[in-house]
Amino acid sequence: MGISNKLPEYHPDLNGSGLKIGIAMSRFNIDICEGLLGACITELLKCGVAKDDIFLATVPGALEVPLALQTMAKSGKFDALVALGAIIRGETYHFELVANESGSGVTRVMLDSGLPIANAILTTEDQDQAEVRMAEKGADAARVVIEMVNLLKKI
Repeated sequence: MGISNKLPEYHPDLNGSGLKIGIAMSRFNIDICEGLLGACITELLKCGVAKDDIFLATVPGALEVPLALQTMAKSGKFDALVALGAIIRGETYHFELVANESGSGVTRVMLDSGLPIANAILTTEDQDQAEVRMAEKGADAARVVIEMVNLLKKI
């Protein structure tokens, strides 16, 4: 028996009933973003979040997502937030800049606000990779925010 068997543990709780979830979604690479959104909303509903308790804000691109999240976090209206977007590598250094800065911004908002944020901004080499990942990553983001809200309530 390992030491972890002797420690109290908070088990994942995916009950989203009563939770208010804000989603900030980039419109750049819109087909991928809408695939992420559809999977995320489907999973939120499956986990018990009411449709009326899901709010969507769209922004031009991934660099604008953190500001929308920050504004939502400051509003006090949400239990958790989700960042959705798709950054697909091109021929310039711009991919790295956008990927790094948007990821850093999302993390900074989460840590500054103390609000759980699932970062489902895909960073892929090409469109095909994004299409393969969008459904699972969107659904995963929903589960992550619900689990984290419930975990933080227990700690």
